[in-house]
Amino acid sequence: MSTASAYLKVSGIDVDVIYKNIKNLHIAVYPPLGRVRVAAPQRLDDDAVRLAVVQRLPWIKRQREQLRSAARQSEREMVTGESHYVWGQRYRLKVINEHGRIRFDVAGKRLTVHAPAESTPAARREALEEWYRAALKREIPELIAKWQPIIGRDVAKWTVRRMKTKWGSCNRQSAHVWFNLELAKKHPHCLEYIVVHEMTHLLERNHTDRFTELMDEFLPDWRARREDLNQAPLRNEHWGAE
Repeated sequence: MSTASAYLKVSGIDVDVIYKNIKNLHIAVYPPLGRVRVAAPQRLDDDAVRLAVVQRLPWIKRQREQLRSAARQSEREMVTGESHYVWGQRYRLKVINEHGRIRFDVAGKRLTVHAPAESTPAARREALEEWYRAALKREIPELIAKWQPIIGRDVAKWTVRRMKTKWGSCNRQSAHVWFNLELAKKHPHCLEYIVVHEMTHLLERNHTDRFTELMDEFLPDWRARREDLNQAPLRNEHWGAE
């Protein structure tokens, strides 16, 4: 089955479009970020897809809000037995009570947190976020250094932060790139995809045909990596896949 892909922005919402040899158009909204993806018949063009998305905007916005509510209601308790993800691998949490600062380590299929018995779940969650942040900060510089000579643009500054609706973003004028903290839970090739995606935006602002052509040139398997990125693991294991 032949396919083609496109990116659209509708009312400020990023939409991934896959054109397939199918009869009907399908719109889906996926956790954890509320990503909107459309499977569209090849006979339709971007304008027709945009109109279909506009007509479904109330439903899309309701779905996105439900996902955000689920995120707020599903905070991890940070107790032994919970599932957590690191670089795309699922680990069972083990809590060891000991004095000192909260710290984490991975061995086998265990993610172990060493924490004072009196530490709160919130304090442990905050410590885990910082551990994830540190993991990303170890990997991102090497990826940026790898891709700068290939893409032909330098990243002046980059930042890791929580992002509600995007895996990454960039400012073309300042060459500042932001990365979603949740990327530490994904397979490393997903992080590289986002690095290349955002650096390509330094050459092409929007998701145009030229942007797609550049992505095909720089990272031929980017679509497969995007699919991996948009699957579980998620922020909380009870959710489905993005």
